[in-house]
Amino acid sequence: MDFEEHVVDSQNIYDGAIINVEKQTVRLPDGQTAFREIVHHSGAIGVLALTKNNKIILEKQWRAPVKATTIEIPAGKVDNRDTDFHHAVIRELNEEIRYTPKHVEELFGFYSSVGFSDEYMKLYLATDLEPVKDKLPRDKGEFLQIIEKTLDEAVSMITNGDIKDAKTIMAIQHWQLMQSR
Repeated sequence: MDFEEHVVDSQNIYDGAIINVEKQTVRLPDGQTAFREIVHHSGAIGVLALTKNNKIILEKQWRAPVKATTIEIPAGKVDNRDTDFHHAVIRELNEEIRYTPKHVEELFGFYSSVGFSDEYMKLYLATDLEPVKDKLPRDKGEFLQIIEKTLDEAVSMITNGDIKDAKTIMAIQHWQLMQSR
């Protein structure tokens, strides 16, 4: 079966600083039409940042969409300050956790929520971290608490519900896989 939907009409609903929203009318494989609301995003990075003593660096911060303080890996959108995804990793680590990595490795990429968004995120591993010499300013309104956890502590935080963020869970599970090799 051909699953592809064909766009018959499209209109921009919203153009914002972080996202754009488009409403599409699509022709379905059976010939009927339906509507799709799509959130367009420039792309993002997430970083499994490991200290020299093999601890993950996590951030606590308020997230308005879920009305809660979350615990996440360092992450951010790729924007006009960046030449590519790798550059965004270096910039975000400086801005958020105040480290620069000597080693950066792309692990894999994924769509964060394919039901309504085209956001594509790449997960990176950053090691051999050194404190930055020149701190970049944090994004306006960004208030973070930086914490470090062992692998066992991080896994326990997933199990007990302290960590609910998908990219962070994926990063910690990847870290577990790295340890078992």
